[in-house]
Amino acid sequence: MIIGDNRKAVIENIKTFAESGQFHNKVELTDPVLTAEQSKKITASYMESRNDFTFKIKTAIGVLMAKTATKIINKNTEIVGLEKIPRDLGGVLITSNHFSPLENTVIRHLTNKLKRRKLGIISQTSNFAMTGFIGFLMNYADTIPISQDPRYLARDFLSILKERLVDKKHAVLLYPEQEMWFNYRKPRPPKSGAYFYAAKLNVPIISCFVEMVDLNDDDTSEFKKVKYVLHILDILYPDPQKTVKENTEALGVMDYSLKKNCYETVYGKALDYTFEASDIAGWKGTL
Repeated sequence: MIIGDNRKAVIENIKTFAESGQFHNKVELTDPVLTAEQSKKITASYMESRNDFTFKIKTAIGVLMAKTATKIINKNTEIVGLEKIPRDLGGVLITSNHFSPLENTVIRHLTNKLKRRKLGIISQTSNFAMTGFIGFLMNYADTIPISQDPRYLARDFLSILKERLVDKKHAVLLYPEQEMWFNYRKPRPPKSGAYFYAAKLNVPIISCFVEMVDLNDDDTSEFKKVKYVLHILDILYPDPQKTVKENTEALGVMDYSLKKNCYETVYGKALDYTFEASDIAGWKGTL
């Protein structure tokens, strides 16, 4: 399913940023851009309303919509390595590559298979400013806002993750690549946030990578349809003998190495960031 206009311009941005090593830059042309104050209002509103009855009703509706979309989008999705996940695994962070507004349904497909009732999804505050169907899902499909505000990250956001991961033992999805790069096949070097919180809260990480397979049928005039293959790479645990800082670095290195190795195995070529048209799954065009 193709979401968004101006795909060629977005792909041009991906090429520019990939080849210049700016792996966490925003590439979409129409995503909301918020001031620091606007971002603070979103996190403040979330903290104030997240336990309200109305918010919980909207969240129940949003999760139901997300689960319905998950069944539709992932009817042909394969999961490889499901046996690597222990049945008694408690609270856990999940990391994966970030390439579509709807690819979190692939991870929800996984948690459904594991019969886990809850999946929290970490999302940037700019996504909470979106409108329409996608905007509703971004706000209420059990999403948790993350911002650049140090005070929010150190106090409120950390307490939410502790509640979800340690106290309630939920699964939480956090994208280390930060920005979504549309249908981009290659794993990007991660930011450290996911690994810091795993180390700080002493919870494991399910390392995942989503392979995208072009199908013969057209989705649009510019794109073929794409099938997903979710690879469960490993369960990464913080080392109790290491500091938070040491674990943050070690977990990030391990996670990226696993994703890199998986990319090279499934696509049959070494990972580098010279752009090729085939880097964009399903795309029939050229630059």
